[in-house]
Amino acid sequence: MSEGRLLRLLALHGYRQSGPRFRQRTGALRKALRGRAELVPVSAPHTVLGGGEDGDQEDPPRGWWFSGPGTFEAAEAAAEPAGLEESLSAVAAALAEHGPFDGLLGFSQGAALAAMVCALRARGDPRFPVRFAILVAGFASRAPAHGHFYREPITLPTLHVVGDTDAVIAASLSKELAQCFVEPLVLSHPGGHFIPAAAPQRKVYLDFLDRFCPGQGQAEPLEAGAV
Repeated sequence: MSEGRLLRLLALHGYRQSGPRFRQRTGALRKALRGRAELVPVSAPHTVLGGGEDGDQEDPPRGWWFSGPGTFEAAEAAAEPAGLEESLSAVAAALAEHGPFDGLLGFSQGAALAAMVCALRARGDPRFPVRFAILVAGFASRAPAHGHFYREPITLPTLHVVGDTDAVIAASLSKELAQCFVEPLVLSHPGGHFIPAAAPQRKVYLDFLDRFCPGQGQAEPLEAGAV
């Protein structure tokens, strides 16, 4: 990477997390990307009630949308999903207020939301001026109301990180999401529901990010496939 400013990624947390919590849980990734990219977490607009041990009045668990009244299941084909439009507006506001940003990093439900943002960006939506996304443990929403996000192949460059033993978001769901994109790069790892940051994954992250370094123009074409 040539010298210059760091790439900036807006970071979208998973369900029942928050921006501050996500920052705490991405320490290893931020260290792996040091000198190359900066992660800027943002919190979802919806509070998840009944937090139990996760209850924290100052930093309650949050979600990007619900598949039922105050609940969320990734595999549910929700008839009346709620809260997505507010979350898209929150992401647009964060991009405008804290930008400029180069791309997105999403984890779990945040990765699903990031994929939707990619679809809108690919259609020319000016609210989302991003060039790429890293989607970890992502999935395509099963809600029929969200089906329009996946009707056309999404042209934004993406890196999809898939845990082979993920018991929360099955690897098959993350690979299914990758197929919604034109040139997805898929990074599989043997772990579960977390963001891997060991040396093999770090190399893939950095190689992917190098395509978008300031001063190097447009992203280089990258053959789709598994790493």
